[in-house]
Amino acid sequence: AVVSTQSTGRYEFGVAFDGDGDRNMILGKNGFFVSPSDSLAVIAANLDCIPYFSNKSCAGVGRSLPTSGAVDQVARKLGLDIYETPTGWKYFGSLMDADKIALCGEESFGTGSNHVREKDGIWAALAWLSILATRKCGVEQIVRSHWKEYGRHFYSRHDYESLTAEQGAAVMAAVEAYTGPDTTLPNMGSETTVSCVNFCYTDPVTGDEARNQGVVFTSASGSRVIFRRSGTGSSGATIRIYLELYSTDQVEGEVRVVLEPLVQFALMVSDIRAISGRNEPTVIT
Repeated sequence: AVVSTQSTGRYEFGVAFDGDGDRNMILGKNGFFVSPSDSLAVIAANLDCIPYFSNKSCAGVGRSLPTSGAVDQVARKLGLDIYETPTGWKYFGSLMDADKIALCGEESFGTGSNHVREKDGIWAALAWLSILATRKCGVEQIVRSHWKEYGRHFYSRHDYESLTAEQGAAVMAAVEAYTGPDTTLPNMGSETTVSCVNFCYTDPVTGDEARNQGVVFTSASGSRVIFRRSGTGSSGATIRIYLELYSTDQVEGEVRVVLEPLVQFALMVSDIRAISGRNEPTVIT
């Protein structure tokens, strides 16, 4: 309903929540969609517009591994610490308790601050309203202005749901084979692939370790293709492929078209079509 209502062009701001209000989706006029990663980055870039931060500092920001690096660009410019964690809101908890972060988010529409140890979609919507009121312009104008200043992270997630456990394991084994020290990495489209690692995390507060959190291919420009086996699918195994292309020159364009070289790269290194017997992902977001 919110998407169709915003598409009419009558309203400057729209927001959708899930059932308990912890997740949020921001929409501008004419249905302009703000990705969760961009939403987090815009909030970080406009902390001075948000009353919650008027009398408190923000030492750092946190994001999950699959969330785009858009907020990283803001953190570097503002001199904030940035923490990259595994997927799962629990990993932000110790960072918030230790006052290392005051803003965090995930690509799965979760945004929050250290006023509560959970994601808070209502808080995120109010933060956006504060930004709109202070800057006196619309959602789309704010986001496009943000891209012009910080560059744009074109982003999409492809989910292959309800694979068998064996298929899921085979896909992950295929991409993990590229993490070896002497492995030749294929180009990511026209870009050189500079690294492939299996992401591991050590909590800087507790020292707890989380291993094998996702296989990450990174290009010379900072574009990324990430493979992660998710435990949140309804049955069997779900493989999530995260595609992120960072550009400071090209900030306009259709996401699907811009990311096509990364899609082809992901299909090649994972062999997921042959393994799964499917030509398309179950869901694209």
